Amino acid sequence: MTATTDTPGVIAPPPLLYAGALAAALVVHWVWPLRILDTMTPWLGLAVLAFGLAIAIAGRRAMRAAATNVNPYRPSTAIVSSGPFRFTRNPLYVGLTLLYVGLTLAFNTWWGLILLPAILVVMHFGVVLREERYLEMKFGERYRQYRSTVRRYF
Repeated sequence: MTATTDTPGVIAPPPLLYAGALAAALVVHWVWPLRILDTMTPWLGLAVLAFGLAIAIAGRRAMRAAATNVNPYRPSTAIVSSGPFRFTRNPLYVGLTLLYVGLTLAFNTWWGLILLPAILVVMHFGVVLREERYLEMKFGERYRQYRSTVRRYF
């Protein structure tokens, strides 16, 4: 791999994908409100948001401790298997998904949940599978062993 190709080639930064979907949901909600209606929904949203934030922060810390790049546009230097990476190969994306769902609930709009399947498909094919191919090509058997023992998402 050359320095210019030593990246997974994701289609866009994952936080930007989620932020774009949330912005679209809020714009559509502004035009055509579709409230979830439960008065506890915003509080549940904040709890889900906090849980997602905790997972994402722990995943980021594990990557920093392993001295590898968090940014998918930079080369990976290690297979991280500590912290939340013991339970999921993608804790930052699980955390982002929970943040997105938490914000959707906090804003009390069905539109975010309606758009969720689309963002998950884009993340799966445009980010996660590309990263997996890259990691297997770069780390070979070490990554295949890790992949065989830790689930992709949950």
